[in-house]
Amino acid sequence: MAANGANCEQPQRRTGTKDKLNGKSAELSVRERRQKEKEERLSLVLWRRPVITLHYFVLETLIKLKELTFKLWQRRGMVFLFLVLCTVFYIGYSSEGTHQHYVQYLEKKFLWCVYWVGLGILSSVGLGTGLHTFLLYLGPHIASVTLAAYECGSIDFPEPPYPDEIVCPEDGSLASNISLLTIMSKVRLEACMWGAGTAIGELPPYFMARAARQSGADPEDEDYEEFEEMLEQAKDAQDFVTRAKLGVQHMVQKVGFFGILACASIPNPLFDLAGITCGHFLVPFWTFFGATLIGKAIIKMHIQKLFVIITFSKHIVEQMVSLIGSVPKVGPLLQKPFSQYLEAQRNKLHHAGGRAPAEENWLAWVFEKVVLVMVCYFIISIVNSMAQSYAKRLQQLRHSEEKTK
Repeated sequence: MAANGANCEQPQRRTGTKDKLNGKSAELSVRERRQKEKEERLSLVLWRRPVITLHYFVLETLIKLKELTFKLWQRRGMVFLFLVLCTVFYIGYSSEGTHQHYVQYLEKKFLWCVYWVGLGILSSVGLGTGLHTFLLYLGPHIASVTLAAYECGSIDFPEPPYPDEIVCPEDGSLASNISLLTIMSKVRLEACMWGAGTAIGELPPYFMARAARQSGADPEDEDYEEFEEMLEQAKDAQDFVTRAKLGVQHMVQKVGFFGILACASIPNPLFDLAGITCGHFLVPFWTFFGATLIGKAIIKMHIQKLFVIITFSKHIVEQMVSLIGSVPKVGPLLQKPFSQYLEAQRNKLHHAGGRAPAEENWLAWVFEKVVLVMVCYFIISIVNSMAQSYAKRLQQLRHSEEKTK
């Protein structure tokens, strides 16, 4: 009897082992297929397959516009109310009266805030590679205000032309009255608006992960797929990047509001993972957005602002220029254009209305070309990203057709 029982158990064990092996092989084949499809999508770029990439980009754009139109039609009541409010504001804006002075002031402040909020959104929203608007726009603006404050001895720049152009006031005080706090107060509005824009730009990963968790559907997002794979392989993580991502995920999940606040308050390239984590674990919206807004628009923004102001304070800039000149052989050659550029900026500050002598400097030329190249690459990356999204749609459609057969 015992021998018969042992003989019966052996086929069952073999069957169980076969099922496990079949499950593992199926899982491996799915991962291999996904990896192959991902590599196929990533090869879809303008410099390799320009015609197909542009074709897919146009089709994906049309699909997005169709989805947007459908969503607006679903919320047509709110759209109608918005149009009515816009009409009322336009009537007040175009009609003459004593209120026009306040209208112009509010218009100027509103457009200034919208400009910096928009740049902040572009920096973090995840379109293509993201546009590094702090390095290209906000950082140079803070640096210009800092240099002008020390040169003019005042932050009361004439408006206009400020903020389009910085000109020293005629009754500038001594530079000794300029402090870090006065310069920080001058650029606080634009800095906070830019930080608020970066906080708004972190919302799409949160909403995408939240919707995927609630519906159980497979989201069309590479980052979320990597997040799920990371959770499945958490115990086997060895490399530094994966452990860092897991550390962010554990902090946000366990500490909650203050964990999100800590991640948002420092320059953190992994913060997208915090948004996905909060959405995946259904963290309340105001907990996530409130902590993100406070961290990015107040704490982190003041840290970055303070760093730029200290770096471009008058004595540090002069020391940096002198250090450049002390470099053997090439030092004097590099020091000359920096000195000329700073001198040209000083002259410009003391010549209102553009009456300063226009002298071309290769540093300014190089910076303009760097900005142009980065903006062009940002646009190209958006085209590539949308074309790859359409390619993923085609792959998913092909899989659904195979399942129905």
